[in-house]
Amino acid sequence: MTAEPLLAPLTEAPDRSALVFDVDGVLTPIVARPELAAVPRATQAALRRLASRYLLVACVSGRAGGDARRLVGVEGIEVVGNHGLELDPRAEELAAAIARFRDVVGLPVEDKRLSLSYHFREAADESAATARLEEVAEQARAAGLDPRWGRKVLEIRPPIRADKGTAVRALLERSRATRGLYAGDDTTDLDAFAGLVGAGLEHAVRVAVASDESPVELREAADLVVESPDELARLLDAL
Repeated sequence: MTAEPLLAPLTEAPDRSALVFDVDGVLTPIVARPELAAVPRATQAALRRLASRYLLVACVSGRAGGDARRLVGVEGIEVVGNHGLELDPRAEELAAAIARFRDVVGLPVEDKRLSLSYHFREAADESAATARLEEVAEQARAAGLDPRWGRKVLEIRPPIRADKGTAVRALLERSRATRGLYAGDDTTDLDAFAGLVGAGLEHAVRVAVASDESPVELREAADLVVESPDELARLLDAL
C-alpha cells in the first residue's frame, strides 16, 4: 500500500493522533559512534511543525533520555530513553545492578545508567569482537540480566518487562490518542510495533526505516517501508 491512504487517517485527525519515533537510524543516520550522531535541521524543522499540530509527538530511544533529548533538540516532543526503562519506578535499584555488572566486565561501554551498550561497529576484527561479546552476553544471563543484540551492538538491560512496546503503550494511554504511527529501524522496534498494534487504536501505522542491517522481520511487520532516514524525513512532510 502507498503512503497516502495509510497516513490520511492521521492527517485528518491530528488532535487524536500520536506520532512516535525511534531516534538513531530513524531521525538521524547511523554513524560510527553514538556521539557523532546529529538530527538534520530539516528533520528538526519537520518535527517542530508536527509537535505544534499533533496530539502527541514523541521519541522512544535506546539512548539515555537526556542524551536523546539533546540529540533531537526540539521543544514540545516527549522523549523516553533506555527503551522505556526510565518509566519504571525501580530505576535507582536497576541502575545499581547495571553498574555492578559494568564494573565486573570492565570493557569500554556506552553507559546509559539503566542499560549498557557494547558497540563493535569500529572493531578491527568484527568476528573476534562478536565472540568476546557473546561471552559478555553469557555473563549477563548468569547475573540475571537481559542481553539483546542490535545493529552492531550488544545491549545489557535489567530483567524486567520494559521495552519500547511498553513505552509506546504508556505514551498512547497517557495522551489518549486513538490513532498512531511508530517508525523504527532495529530489532527493538519490533516491540514498539507490537505495542502500537496492541494498544487498541482505531488506526495504526508501522513504519520500517530499513537497511542492510535491519532484521527481515521489521520489513515483514511494517505497513510502510522507507529505505533511509532521508526518506523518512520526506514522509514527515506528508504529515
